[in-house]
Parts: sequence; structure tokens; C-alpha cells
Amino acid sequence: MKAVILAGGLGTRLSEETDSRPKPMVEVGGRPLLWHIMKHYDAYGFSEFCVALGYKGEVVKRYFLDYALLSGTMTVDLSEGKATPGEELSERWKVHLVDTGRDTNTGGRVGRLREWLEDGPFMLTYGDGVSDLDLGSLLEFHREHGKIATITAVRPPARFGEMVFGDGDLIQFTEKPQMGEGWINGGFMVFEPAVLDLISGDETSLEADVLERLAKQGEVVAYRHDSFWQCVDTLRELRTLRARWDSGAAPWVTWQ
Repeated sequence: MKAVILAGGLGTRLSEETDSRPKPMVEVGGRPLLWHIMKHYDAYGFSEFCVALGYKGEVVKRYFLDYALLSGTMTVDLSEGKATPGEELSERWKVHLVDTGRDTNTGGRVGRLREWLEDGPFMLTYGDGVSDLDLGSLLEFHREHGKIATITAVRPPARFGEMVFGDGDLIQFTEKPQMGEGWINGGFMVFEPAVLDLISGDETSLEADVLERLAKQGEVVAYRHDSFWQCVDTLRELRTLRARWDSGAAPWVTWQ
């Protein structure tokens, strides 16, 4: 089963980091967000990826072209002008890097991947969110319900910490909790190939056109995930992920 990652958006709300690279290539712990997402899928046995490229897609292509050569130890023979990796990579990924257009909408990007996705169900997520989601349980849930689409419902982290009142006017501060104000689509979806027939062109929105239509037809179910999830839309959210990584407490690191 293939995993699709949408990696073509402009990332305008994170312009401090995305002027020279797409948002999935913004780094946490010296590695792009895209790498973190792929490592998570790989931990559950999904090792073939279709990455839908758009804005500055050449940055993603260059990263994977250099990945094997620049990771770990290498030996350089200057007399012959050859560089040889000194160790095998732990990743055994097959990565299809597909140009899907700079201005193509989310559904349109999926539509441009049709030739890779027609042979069976596939995973799909966005290139700017990480989670400790159990992907095996998500897939089992999808198969049990027999619908065209399964989405992962999450509660977004609160923007602010909370104050808890004790005796009198004394207070204590708490960490930012997961919000209790409703569920949102956190990505990490599973689709049947029938979803491809609902994509009419590049302008199609996966969320507003495809998923809403399927929901009206009773063809969308939601897998509730109430543990860790974090998207990166702002510099503040990026700093939060970097701080978690640096502290050694990164819940999305499921591959260790």
C-alpha cells in the first residue's frame, strides 16, 4: 500500500522558513518534516511513497538524490573521482516524486497521481503534520467500516496554557492541553481508488469538494485519535516541535 504525502503548498504563514523551500522541507532536529512523516509510516510497514510536489519541488528532489550519498559515512577516492557510501541506509523506501503543479489544489494533486493509485487503497496525509497515531489500527478501522474514505479526527493543541486556581487567589500554570472544543481533520487518511473518480481537475479541493461530497453520501468515517498530533502552520508551532525534539520528548518518534 502506498502512502501519499501532499508537499506542494506555499506555506505562506511560515514565510520566515519557506522563502527558499517548501514547508515539508523545514527542519526539526536537522531533518525535514517530510522525513519525520515518512519515518512514521515506515515504522508501520509502509515504505512506498508518492510525494505530490508543487512549490519549489526541486528542493525535495535534490534532497532525495543526495540522501544516500550524504547520509552517514562515505569514502572519497580523489584519484578516480568517486564517492562511495560507507554503510547501508536503514531506509528501504521507494519514493515517487511527482510534479503536480505549483497552483494545483489538494484534490487536483491527488488526481495527478492516478496512475500510481488505481490498483488499491492508499494512505494520504499532509506534509506539515506529525503524530503518534497507530497507523495499523487506522487501516484496520478503515477495512472494518468498508467506506471510501477514512479520516483521522484530532483535537488540536490549545494555543495557550491554563491557569488553575487554588486557595484564594493563588494559581498554578499548566501545560497547553489538547483542546476539548471539537474535532478537526488531522490528515492521515485512507482512501479507496473510487475517490479518484470524484476529482474533476486541478482546481478540485480534497476537503471542500471530495470529502464533503463523500460525507453527504455516507462514505466517510472518522478514526478518533486523542493522543499527540501537531501541525506546523506558524513559527510558534515549529519552535514547539523543535523544543520537544531537543528535550528528547518527541511523541511522534515512533520508529525507535
